[in-house]
Amino acid sequence: MPTTLLRDSRALATLAVPLVLTQLAQVALTTTDTVMMGLLGTRELAAGGLAIVIFNQLRTMGVGLVTSVGNQIAAAAARAENATEASQGKASEDVRGIVRASLAVATLAGVAGAVLMILVGRCLGLLGQDAAVVDSARTMLFALAPGLLPCLWFQAIRQFTVGMRRPQALLQITVASIAVNAGLNWVLIHGTWGLPKLGLTGIGVATSTVYLLSFLALYVSARRDAELAPLLSLNVAKADPATVGRLVGLGVPIAATYGSEAGFFSLTTLMAGSFGPAALAAHTAVNQLVYIVFQVAVGLSHAASINVSRELALGRVDDARHIKNTALACAAAVMTVVGVVYVTLPGLVLAPFLDSGSDRALDIATHLLMVTAFLQFFDCAQNIGVGLLRGLDDTRSGFRITLIGYWAVGLPAACLGAFPLGLDTVGIWLGLLTGLATTAVLLLRRYSTSLTARTAVAPAPAPA
Repeated sequence: MPTTLLRDSRALATLAVPLVLTQLAQVALTTTDTVMMGLLGTRELAAGGLAIVIFNQLRTMGVGLVTSVGNQIAAAAARAENATEASQGKASEDVRGIVRASLAVATLAGVAGAVLMILVGRCLGLLGQDAAVVDSARTMLFALAPGLLPCLWFQAIRQFTVGMRRPQALLQITVASIAVNAGLNWVLIHGTWGLPKLGLTGIGVATSTVYLLSFLALYVSARRDAELAPLLSLNVAKADPATVGRLVGLGVPIAATYGSEAGFFSLTTLMAGSFGPAALAAHTAVNQLVYIVFQVAVGLSHAASINVSRELALGRVDDARHIKNTALACAAAVMTVVGVVYVTLPGLVLAPFLDSGSDRALDIATHLLMVTAFLQFFDCAQNIGVGLLRGLDDTRSGFRITLIGYWAVGLPAACLGAFPLGLDTVGIWLGLLTGLATTAVLLLRRYSTSLTARTAVAPAPAPA
């Protein structure tokens, strides 16, 4: 068992570490945009924030459509490694076919999302927003819309490199994109070096440009990789309709899950706002902390998911079961350290967000951190559970279970704690904890049950 745990930990870390760091770098990327908007003024920050929320909602759901690609690539690559020489060519063509299909799905989603973004921008005036804010937000949406297509192309190739267990270039490219994005923001906002002064719109143009450059950088990196290059095909016209349909069938529940989760947390933000500015400020600050730490869960979940797909393709069901335990143990270790910091040093943790805020907001946020110290265990576990089920190609169960956990349990619990029980914002977060805990238990139980069912019919393990 110790040998198995060590092997699984190394396999998980090989994928998880660069993925976690990449996720954290992406947070820094979006934070840069927010800081730049704030420097322009309150109206620009409001308009830019509105545009970014719309863009991120469509981007997140588009990413969900291609998230299963990494699992499909991992399984196909594992089969290719163990194929006979006669069937090696067909196994490699399977990987190329998945890559082509993923880019086709990304293209369709990118075009549809960009059109929808523009249409939503035209309708913003109907939502009762300030006219000046709407005009600025609409212009920024027009600048952001073209960036959705290369953004999803990047995600498709990212899933390809992760599925092939060669994600190292992702981190370097994402870190470089932070510097490029900051530089382009400044140049396009202020119109230096002879370029037009675009103001807030310049941030949208910079973001779209960075997505295009990131896609090109990742593509070039993959083409220079001797193992990846022969399998990387951009010929979308040759995409197999059946493969495209399979990826869409797996991706739609993932996209819906991402959208549902975003809606759940957005609704709790509105609830927190009903208790006043101090409560909303505290909720926002702690929510941002949770979001940052959540990137660790995303990396672990994705790495565990890819490894499950690989082990099952090789017929190693017991190893797939061990991956769950390893991922949860790694998550628990990280969350314990973070939780101890929350409990012992709340003032230091909250200082970047509420240092100049009201004492009331700081007091509320300190209490929320106590809840968060436990909540993040379940938040991480439920994200890992979704990834594990994705490794089984079971994305529908993940969606159904998250609907139960978020909306049937979490939301009523949050309403009960906040209003009838009079716990206000703390009650909301206790409801979040309850919903996430329910979701985590159901997802992990579903995974264990599914593996037990497979054990009876699993093929003999591939030779070492």
